[in-house]
Amino acid sequence: MGPILLLSILLQIACGVHVVRTGRPLYWIFILLIGSYIGVLVYLLAEVLPDLQRSRGANRALGRVRDRIDPGRRTRAASRDLEIADTLDNRRRLAERRLADGDYAGAEALYREALRGLYATDPTLMLGLAQAQFHRGEPAAARDTLDALIAANPEFRSHDGHLLYARAVEACDGFDAAAEEYEALVQDYPDEEPRVRYAGLLQRHGQHEKAQALYAETLRRVDLAPAYYRREQRAWVEIAKREARG
Repeated sequence: MGPILLLSILLQIACGVHVVRTGRPLYWIFILLIGSYIGVLVYLLAEVLPDLQRSRGANRALGRVRDRIDPGRRTRAASRDLEIADTLDNRRRLAERRLADGDYAGAEALYREALRGLYATDPTLMLGLAQAQFHRGEPAAARDTLDALIAANPEFRSHDGHLLYARAVEACDGFDAAAEEYEALVQDYPDEEPRVRYAGLLQRHGQHEKAQALYAETLRRVDLAPAYYRREQRAWVEIAKREARG
């Protein structure tokens, strides 16, 4: 059996299984059997491709591919939107894109422009400003912005904001204050970053036993978690494994 015929049979079988598992009309089986490659192509265009276009997961995957090919496309689109309509939402979106691109000075300028009038204490904008300040190497300014955010919005809650605050405190105030923030964070943070960061802080200050316990806890939690979580936490798991071995 030649490779071309074998590939055709495998594709027909795969599409036939898809027909049965997804409840498609059974006449597709007949089309696939008599159509070979043409039948497979028609089925993919008529049945599979529309499903992929409606799928959030597929759209996200396609978006990631587009971003790799053209990493600046989202920022350009946000910049065009702001030129067309200078609204708060458009300014915020462009600031978020600048932040994601690593243009922290540009992001900070946009957040400052947005933090005016009725939105002078908007918590989302203030958090974005603090993120830009921190990544520009200004942890004290980031901490001050977050303190102002908390004072103006006492009901506001953000896991990312709390982690940023802990990192800013660590950079400014040293061990004790940072340890207190990380201790609170690891209780309910949705991923492993604060636990690994806290372990690193403890290790740098000679508390090796407690640090090793936190690394072990990260590895245990990830081993018990679903595959998607293990993929998302891969970077922190690698740090935990390396430090645990060390």
